[in-house]
Amino acid sequence: MTDDIENRDIAGAAASSAPDPSAAPDDSLDLASIHQPVLLDDCVDLVTSNLAASAATHGGTPVIVDCTLGLAGHSSAFLAANPDARLIGIDRDAEALALATRRLEQAGFADRFTPVHAAFDELGAVLERLGIHQVDAVFMDLGLSSLQIDETDRGFSYSHDAPLDMRMDPSQPTTAADILATYDAADLRRIFKEYGEERFAGPIAQRIVRERQEAPIVTSAQLNDLVDRTVPRAHRASGNPAKRVFQALRIEVNGELDKLASTLPQAALRLAVGGRLVVESYHSLEDRTVKRFMAKGLTIDAPAGLPVVPDDAQPFFHDVTHGAIKADDSEIASNPRSASVRLRAVELIRPIPASRRRELADDAAGPGADGTRTPGTARRRAGRPGGGHGRSAGHRTQHHERTTGR
Repeated sequence: MTDDIENRDIAGAAASSAPDPSAAPDDSLDLASIHQPVLLDDCVDLVTSNLAASAATHGGTPVIVDCTLGLAGHSSAFLAANPDARLIGIDRDAEALALATRRLEQAGFADRFTPVHAAFDELGAVLERLGIHQVDAVFMDLGLSSLQIDETDRGFSYSHDAPLDMRMDPSQPTTAADILATYDAADLRRIFKEYGEERFAGPIAQRIVRERQEAPIVTSAQLNDLVDRTVPRAHRASGNPAKRVFQALRIEVNGELDKLASTLPQAALRLAVGGRLVVESYHSLEDRTVKRFMAKGLTIDAPAGLPVVPDDAQPFFHDVTHGAIKADDSEIASNPRSASVRLRAVELIRPIPASRRRELADDAAGPGADGTRTPGTARRRAGRPGGGHGRSAGHRTQHHERTTGR
């Protein structure tokens, strides 16, 4: 059965996606100290506690997909918690993938782990290559990995002067500096406002276009200085005023929100009954995308007032977390990066009806640059980089959030 993964069976299919040997990991790095997983206990419980029940529905080995492997802090804990599970780790950053692979091999998990170099919106294609039809958990830890945050030469951080790169996958062509050099004022304003929720998006965009005529804006220090000279001090929030601009550029360079919107339905379509989709988000745009997607499967897809709700209109998700789990004070104190996290999980409680599977497949495809839909591609603007209906089910009339204790 294809769902009963054996590494000897999928080694050939995964070979083209394995870590690049040229991205040799630095043996001096202490990965555990670099990467402190957020809400680790909650994530392990949500991902692994229903694996056996889910796998029983298809008669195979429990399969976990970590769409954002990073340095494998979460994945190593998933494998340790369930000795029967196998894990597919996807990451678009070859360096992180090589480091994670070394870490999992050293932990003794090599025979249960398959590394794949890909963007997470290639989830469906990855599973197709591996001959896997159903999985029992899909995990996503969104945003930057610890490695990307801590590497000062990638241009992700506004606290270090570095070239404005911001590519999660350094093999893709377009950098943040390219965007600042080529986008017109209207497009720059759009991404700062839409992806950074920046109040002064217009003035910042206009200054960029004006000043790049004199000299290209190619370093984080230049962009920091430009924003500092543009945003009125009387209207600044706490922290660096360039924070939202850097966030917006990173999202645009990597097509993060479009890829997320495309990946979530791909994950749902591959879940076995009893399987779970578990997602950690770190800013409101990510969390809003996740929340809206999950709501589609948590609501009745029919007009209000029908005397009988058709079976194919019934909810197919169960809200496992009952809203969003947040980090408590002790976790925030030990790991400040957890302060903004929102952890949500849903479980597939019945097969997705054919009509709703078609909707999900359409959402997974995303519109192409010419307005058509191409499977496996993220939604993006032409020439740009990377770039819930119905009434509430009775068990979900309100959306609750809780704060976890550790």
